[in-house]
Amino acid sequence: MAETTTTPQQAEQPPVASLSFRFGAFGAAVPLVFFVIWAITTSVMGLSSEIGLVMGALFGIILGLFFCASRWSDYANGLFEGMTQPVGVVAIVAWFFAGMFAQVLQVGGLVEGLVWLGGVSDVTGGLFVAMTFILAGIFSTAVGTGYGTTVAFCTLMYPAGVAVGSDPTMLFAAILSGAIFGDNLAPVSDTTIVSATTQGADVPGVVRSRFKYSIGAAIPTAILFAVFGGGGDVSFADPAALEAMMSSTEPMGLLMLAPFALVLVLALSGQHLLTSLTWGIIASVPVILLSGTGALSDLIAFDPNADTVMTGALVQGVKGYVNMAILILLIVAAAYLLKLGGTMEVITGKLVGWIKDSVRKAELAIWGIVALLNTAITINTAAEIAAAPFVRELGERYRIHRYRRANMLDAVTSALGYIFPWGAPVLLGWSTIQLMQDTYSWLPSVAPTEVFPFVFQGWLLVVIMLVSAITGWGRRYEGPNGEELKQQPKLSTASPYQDDKREADPV
Repeated sequence: MAETTTTPQQAEQPPVASLSFRFGAFGAAVPLVFFVIWAITTSVMGLSSEIGLVMGALFGIILGLFFCASRWSDYANGLFEGMTQPVGVVAIVAWFFAGMFAQVLQVGGLVEGLVWLGGVSDVTGGLFVAMTFILAGIFSTAVGTGYGTTVAFCTLMYPAGVAVGSDPTMLFAAILSGAIFGDNLAPVSDTTIVSATTQGADVPGVVRSRFKYSIGAAIPTAILFAVFGGGGDVSFADPAALEAMMSSTEPMGLLMLAPFALVLVLALSGQHLLTSLTWGIIASVPVILLSGTGALSDLIAFDPNADTVMTGALVQGVKGYVNMAILILLIVAAAYLLKLGGTMEVITGKLVGWIKDSVRKAELAIWGIVALLNTAITINTAAEIAAAPFVRELGERYRIHRYRRANMLDAVTSALGYIFPWGAPVLLGWSTIQLMQDTYSWLPSVAPTEVFPFVFQGWLLVVIMLVSAITGWGRRYEGPNGEELKQQPKLSTASPYQDDKREADPV
């Protein structure tokens, strides 16, 4: 038997301590800067998509190679080290489980059940708009997807609301506001998972700590929609079409609130998120089968004639996050280059020069960075991933607790993505309403430029986090063992990456 030898290329590479780039710290930022510019450009041109963002990240990494003054093999190894950071891997696995659970709830007819509940309540006008916001908030909290909530409620709840005298603009704004509520608060939301994992925090703790901000925006939002949501014109509605739509809803779908409640209770009681989601998926199966809202083949099936061979809700739940899984690995790797090339240190140094010892200014800087990136990048999860390294660097330097950092990151991200007319979910809802006009010719359309001033949950959440940063409401600091402190501990002059190696259970 021939003897095998290990070549130097096959031997395990030592960790890359640093990289040199042409143009110094700016050269190391080229991959991430290119990605941001690519994201803004494709968004303005109306060409933004997840796979498009993946290509932008890849092109940025390739471009960064030509700015690297170190060996290209070190650049490559640095990228791979960045991809192995726990933040990316943990977020991906959590996304897959959350995606499966969300799809299972939809197979079970949860949205149809909530729409049925709204239809039989006999409320009209502004009260219907407020109820739509509440139901959309419940649904988005259950399934963890604001995009899915927007499509589902624009398809079913929007025509029903218009037909009972709700203002179309306010109704669309209520759907977007409900999507924001769940995207921000749900333990299974992609933005919740990313905001927690990137800051080294556990999801249940993050959700508990941010409830006061979410509900603080939700209560006045519901009141505003109830007061100003009426006044729609119902004379053009087709009663027969509306009755046919409502007859397609299914009250048995409300039974899916039980698995959702189980996941929520388990997660908030301290169980691992994957454990909670697993039990939620398992509990959903008998509910679906016994209620007759779906079949086992709706969950998973083998179809040799299909492109993927395997089909069903569980498969769709995983497939829905594949592109984002690739994207987070690439962006985490690009952000790691900022550390290796000294960019993070330079940027933080400049910010610290302005911030000095003011934690208020540190949080205002965090708020500003997150708001700026979310204004430019229309897919909120991608913007959150891009902003996360800066939030963590500043937050750890000033000992701002990881829950607080995650909340500042997620609240602004969840809000702004559903406000601006160029935002992906706003355009998604608008296009869905336009498609529904083929079914209901009397249905009015609402332009993205008309709805954005009235997305109350989003605007209030942004303002609440800004006021919180200015006043210090809810601010907590981090102790030596990760505990929450009301008083700021002594700051270290070393880099937070050097003097604090603790990592909380990220999910």
